[in-house]
Amino acid sequence: MPFVTTTDGVDIFYKDWGPKDAQPIMFHHGWPLSSDDWDAQMLFFVQKGFRVVAHDRRGHGRSTQVSDGHDMDHYAADAFAVAEHLDLRNAVHIGHSTGGGEVARYVAKHGEPAGRVAKAVLVSAVPPLMLKTEANPEGLPIEVFDGFRAALAANRAQFFLDVPSGPFYGFNRPGAQVHQGVIQNWWRQGMIGGAKAHYEGIKAFSETDQTGDLKAITVPTLVMHGDDDQIVPIADAALKSIKLLKNGTLKVYPGYPHGMLTTHAEVINPDLLAFIKA
Repeated sequence: MPFVTTTDGVDIFYKDWGPKDAQPIMFHHGWPLSSDDWDAQMLFFVQKGFRVVAHDRRGHGRSTQVSDGHDMDHYAADAFAVAEHLDLRNAVHIGHSTGGGEVARYVAKHGEPAGRVAKAVLVSAVPPLMLKTEANPEGLPIEVFDGFRAALAANRAQFFLDVPSGPFYGFNRPGAQVHQGVIQNWWRQGMIGGAKAHYEGIKAFSETDQTGDLKAITVPTLVMHGDDDQIVPIADAALKSIKLLKNGTLKVYPGYPHGMLTTHAEVINPDLLAFIKA
């Protein structure tokens, strides 16, 4: 299987499909999943002639279950290791949820300085800051994330069934069409990864203030968010991010859940394509 080894010795698994001379799209997955969460997008875009790349974050999926480095700085540096290894240029970087935070840090700290980024997309993404603080009173209280940590530590397997069965895909909403395969696939991806990486990743996605990252990004950036996102509330994320981006476009999806890339791929994929081709 294809891996790239980071400067601190972590083997990062990646997929690289399509023509090597085509414009690359690199996908950054959410917590606690893997590159497999992008199946619907990677198949769509490779059939449109793009080169599509996705990696498993350290401690997630098939990458090394390393003890340390479960923070946005390492996430972004690992993504840059993949981009450099594959020599991705003029790339579009698309991140979902925690992966959106990874994209923001990557573009600001690595991608733009190295001249490797054409555009960015933040989908249901965590920036600028999820945690409620004195400076961010609209955020979620620390008790919410402490609850995530407690549930994960007590019974990760059950927690990783409860999240996709309920709020992640909006399957807890009245009249929702529940897809058992989607739930099982979420569980499968999560359980392949390491508990320590997932536990510490909660701090990374909830407590990392990415205001500076968003302000530093100059490439065209599309912000996509469902207004029924129960995991990353739109008011705490997209509606704030768009005000910080120099070259941002906001697209809000009425009634869509956090996992809309999966539940509404037939809508999201063409919208992504239109932004990339614009």
